[in-house]
Amino acid sequence: MTIEQQLALLKRGTTEIISEADLKEKLESGRKLRVKLGVDPTARSVTLGWAVVLRKLRDFQRLGHTAVLIIGDFTSLIGDPSGKSKTRPQLTVEEVQANVDSVLTQIDTILDVSKTEIRFNREWLGKMSFEDVIRLTSRYTVARILERDDFTKRLREERPIAMHEILYPLCQGYDSVAVQADVELGGNDQKFNNLVGRNLMAQFGMEPQVVVLSPLLVGTDGKEKMSQSLGNYIGVKDEPNDMFGKAMSIPDEIMENYFELATDVPMDEVRTLIASDANPRDIKRRLAREIVALYHSQEAAQSADEYFLSTFSRREQPVDAEPADIPAELGDADINLASLIVGLELAKSNGDAKRLMQSGAVSLDGEKATDPSARFQRSDLVGKVLRIGKHHFRKLS
Repeated sequence: MTIEQQLALLKRGTTEIISEADLKEKLESGRKLRVKLGVDPTARSVTLGWAVVLRKLRDFQRLGHTAVLIIGDFTSLIGDPSGKSKTRPQLTVEEVQANVDSVLTQIDTILDVSKTEIRFNREWLGKMSFEDVIRLTSRYTVARILERDDFTKRLREERPIAMHEILYPLCQGYDSVAVQADVELGGNDQKFNNLVGRNLMAQFGMEPQVVVLSPLLVGTDGKEKMSQSLGNYIGVKDEPNDMFGKAMSIPDEIMENYFELATDVPMDEVRTLIASDANPRDIKRRLAREIVALYHSQEAAQSADEYFLSTFSRREQPVDAEPADIPAELGDADINLASLIVGLELAKSNGDAKRLMQSGAVSLDGEKATDPSARFQRSDLVGKVLRIGKHHFRKLS
């Protein structure tokens, strides 16, 4: 690729590069760049939202640069205040490790792990003495830290800011010093933290990193950013049928955004497709196939498409619905359907299950189940297909 072609690839799905001229100069140097992405394992699934920046790291990797993935096993204990209106709960060491173990089994769906430098920031942050911390804090002023929007807003609203939150940007910035980053990737909400890294590198006598920022992917609800805690996410390890169904559930108006951030389809082709007279549902099917193919295969994408058409468009019950054992603790008689839904982890509580039933989102073998007080014999439930919402089916056994 020419330098201009490389820049075009790297600029896709970004909102700001600080600065593009510096990035171009680094690319023109011909040297192998160290491209850093830091992720705090605060949850166990890698979502398509996480994948936006992981895919950008993959782009640099495919151009021959060194992908440096920093797992924030230390910074996760602090909690990133970015975008938070209040102090977030701190995780335990055990919770962080469980999340790390899970995340590491999923990143190979995007990166070439054999060519990725994976580092853990406990390696340097965990070894700092209190004197080292004081020396690090001396490199940044309180006024500069309080410039970040999250803190300014909290001060205005008289909400507390904990001291450990003020340290977070310095810790993330020091990561760039520790790995000698040439480029740092992040979402828009990471701009302040990334610029702290630029500042610290200059103070340590290093060439400041280039910052490449990407937008935050909106969740399947079309409102909030994709988040596991909100349940509006698509996981890279989701089964093909679930992944396809979730992609089909997004609002039409964010399809172009998903094409840009979650697929490799050329944007000229996407814009032509969206501007055409094609049925939005068919455009969305193309989007869903592209996403499934990225994380599974073309065959899996085609199969999921056919499954979706037969199950949802033609209102058929799925013959391959996921099997689910009726929990033994529910007994053999007088089984309450709301308790069954909770037992199968399709709702968080009996109250949630009852609301799903009353809203018409639950059916049993195609028949609406709207009465939360209804009781069933185990023998009457075995073999039937329980449907929750549009995309969740369980064949009871």
